[in-house]
Order: sequence, then C-alpha cells, then structure tokens
Amino acid sequence: MQNKQKMSEWIAGFLAADPPRSKSLLTTIFGDAIVPHGGTAWMGSLIELLAPFGVNDRLLRTSVFRLAQEGWLGAQRDGRRSAYAITPEAMQRFSQAYRRVYAPLHNDWDGQWTLVLGSSGLDAAERGALRKELLWEGYCLIAPGIAGHPAGDGEALQALLERTGLQGKVFVCKAAEAPGLKARPLGELVAEGWDLSGVVDGYRQFLVHFAPLLDLIEDGLKMTAEQAFVARTLLIHAYRRVQLHDPHLPVALLPEPWPGAAAYELARALYRALYREAEEHLMRALHREDASAPEADAAFYQRFGGLD
Repeated sequence: MQNKQKMSEWIAGFLAADPPRSKSLLTTIFGDAIVPHGGTAWMGSLIELLAPFGVNDRLLRTSVFRLAQEGWLGAQRDGRRSAYAITPEAMQRFSQAYRRVYAPLHNDWDGQWTLVLGSSGLDAAERGALRKELLWEGYCLIAPGIAGHPAGDGEALQALLERTGLQGKVFVCKAAEAPGLKARPLGELVAEGWDLSGVVDGYRQFLVHFAPLLDLIEDGLKMTAEQAFVARTLLIHAYRRVQLHDPHLPVALLPEPWPGAAAYELARALYRALYREAEEHLMRALHREDASAPEADAAFYQRFGGLD
C-alpha cells in the first residue's frame, strides 16, 4: 500500500507541475497505446483511459472532435456508441512520428549528407510545403533551395515527397567531402545549421523529471496496472515533446556529453519497466467495450531496441 501511495504522489506531483493538454495527451495515447492494437478505440474505453489524468468526458469529447476535424481521427457508430480510429491518411504520419520516438540513436556518422535540392519548376506553395516538411523531419536549410541532413532517413524522405506530391520534382543526392581539397569539414555544418539549445534544455528537464521515477522503481516500488499505464503515457508524452524537435543528428557530431543519449537510456529503461503492467490496464479498458480488441502487434515489441 505504501509503495502504491508513493506512485500516486509521483503522478499527482507530475500532473500538477506540468499538466498535459487533453488534445495532445489523447494524441500520445493513440500513438503509443491504440495504434499497436489496431488503431481503434471506443469512446467508453477512451473515457476510462483518460480519467486518471484528470480529463473529464467533456474535455475528451472536445479533443476527439477537434482531432476529427483536423483529419487525424475518423468516427464509426454502433447505435449510441462511437468508436474512433486514426484515418488512413494520418496513419503514415503517426507511424513515422512515433518511429522516431522509439528509434535507437544515430551514434556513428558515415561522413555523408543527404541533400534535397529544389528546382525552378516548383511554385511558391510547393516550395513552402517542402520547406515545412523538411524542417519537421530535422533537415536544415544549408542555402536557399538546399536542405541537408547527415543521417537522412530515405524511407521517411520518400514518404514526405509522396505526401507533398513532389516526387520526381526535386533532386536528392548524397554528398561527402571531396578528397584532397583544403575545405571546412562537413561536420561543422551542424553548428551552422541547427540551434540545439532548446533541445538540450528539453532533454535536461526530461532527465530531472523522470530520473527519480526510475530510482523509485529500482528501489522496489510496486504499482497498480493503471498507475503503470499513466506513468508510461506521461513518459512518452514528455519524451515525444522533446524528440519531435530533435533533428536526430549522429551523436558523433553533437556536443559532449549529449543529454539526448542519457534521455534515451532513461526512457528505454522506464518503458521496459512499465510496459507489461501498462498493457494489462490498456487491454482491460479496450476489452470492456470490444472483446475482440487485438493484442499489441509485433512492431510494438521492437520499441527502444526490443522490449524483451
């Protein structure tokens, strides 16, 4: 009982210090918890899952409505009941965003950059969309019309070009230092291309907030399945907020010590400690409204380099 009270106090303290907005929290729960189980949840299950965070029915329904308006969620009805699922159009964005959250760090660098070169055939709207999407993917603008990244994800870039309708309209190439020339090392582009101060501060705050939780767990803290679900959700919600602003550069090109490396190890350790009990609570909530709700898919168990 005393252990569970300690966990309740940690959760209450965290929610009081940094209360998550209901819409953003719902997005985290869909990405972290609902997508691996088919991507659909009934409103009754969502009400149960959001209640421990202090999100009441009205706030939840407003958040669901707004996400549906923005094209992230679609609704289906069965009599008076409603279920919500990530739309096919949004699923690719969800999958890519959360793949970044759980992916191992790029530790080494092969000396190459992925460069995306716009062409004179792009109109203003296309150039703006390309710039926005590339910045979201962590690219920097090296020069007008040229974006680059030292660890560009080819699959993510292909999806970006398809999403914006720009496949076949831009040039993509790999660049490395020209041997024998007395030029500046390509690695120095990192300092010119990105201001990482906000990301550094975000990771440091993450470590301050969540390191005590790992200490409690390693000291033998026990918790209920609901508490594990709440803690796992808060963990990913906080980590995601920093991760999605992190350009995911190779650690070899980053200042030492890079707090993102410590944050990744902390997030991985906590997720592994919490996920089993969290899944128990999640499945109970899903099965109360839908007995056929599936178990987590295989990709779920690959998170953070493998949960088992």
